[in-house]
Amino acid sequence: MKVGLIGHRGAGKTTIFNMLTGLQAQTGGFGGKEEIHLGVIKVPDARIDKLSQIFKPKKTTYAEIRFTDFPPSEGEENLKSNQALVTQMREVDAITLVLRDFGAGANPIKELNDLMTEMILADLAVVENRRSRLKKEKARLQEEALLDRCSEALENEVSLRTLSFSADEENLASGFGFLSRKPVLVIFNQSEEQAGQSLSSSYQEELDRRQLQGLALAGKVEMEIAQLDENDRTAFLREIGIEEPARERFIRASYALLNLISFFTTGEDEVRAWTITQGAVARKAAGKIHSDIERGFIRAEVVPYDEFVICGSDAKCKEAGKLRLEGKDYLVKDGDIIHFRFAV
Repeated sequence: MKVGLIGHRGAGKTTIFNMLTGLQAQTGGFGGKEEIHLGVIKVPDARIDKLSQIFKPKKTTYAEIRFTDFPPSEGEENLKSNQALVTQMREVDAITLVLRDFGAGANPIKELNDLMTEMILADLAVVENRRSRLKKEKARLQEEALLDRCSEALENEVSLRTLSFSADEENLASGFGFLSRKPVLVIFNQSEEQAGQSLSSSYQEELDRRQLQGLALAGKVEMEIAQLDENDRTAFLREIGIEEPARERFIRASYALLNLISFFTTGEDEVRAWTITQGAVARKAAGKIHSDIERGFIRAEVVPYDEFVICGSDAKCKEAGKLRLEGKDYLVKDGDIIHFRFAV
């Protein structure tokens, strides 16, 4: 999963990046440089830990989230005029908007409006450019109709994620990487004094109106806590009234936002978590591992994680009748342990 962080200068975006990744990228407005920070975290999963204890594999591979901390936004025209930056932003799976909710003059709702407007303007520029080129090409009626719908919505300051598309339109729209169609997680970056507080009702109402999800995090103090060892971290969080580390809250919110689940492959060589969209069928899940497995799919041998832990081994799962043989259209469930059979 690739997540991009954007926000206005001074919102604490890089502080949030450091808190999530454990890195120490320079904070304070990027020091005047328009560089991009990159970081990767492994997604903690007690199920992978347990499976590794059972199989004792040569390698244990957790799911990963890749973060891109983009340079700070400078106003409504910023994204529209910075095409190189926009191109990179279109590559992420989800966007995290970091809003300043601390200090004098903080107005996170205005920042939210500005950032959403920037994405709309960037998308409108893409639509206008493509429509101009289409005038010189052979008629592509379906694409023209799609762009007309998108243009009408964007000109009325409506994000494209609110529109519904047919399967064919989805294929067309995906090629544009529209920013205003990407899932958005909003972070209200609070002061240390606000640590542990939930979102205010007014903020939640605004998120609900926009059909967005949000989190309240005290970025600076939680970044400092993330750098402590585990025992000190747990005690300090409890002392300031935070029940769960920010990273775990962010991961859970991101998985829910993107409707993601994990399935596992196991063996002496490797125990691994694979991330897929909920509702994916077995054949598509096989493709996450390798295209050859998807192409030559024969069947999936499936054991739910909870059942496997009770039995303790593949052999005992077979004896107990817990191993199921599923076809290509089987809907993979969170926690399924799967062995794919295929022939190419």
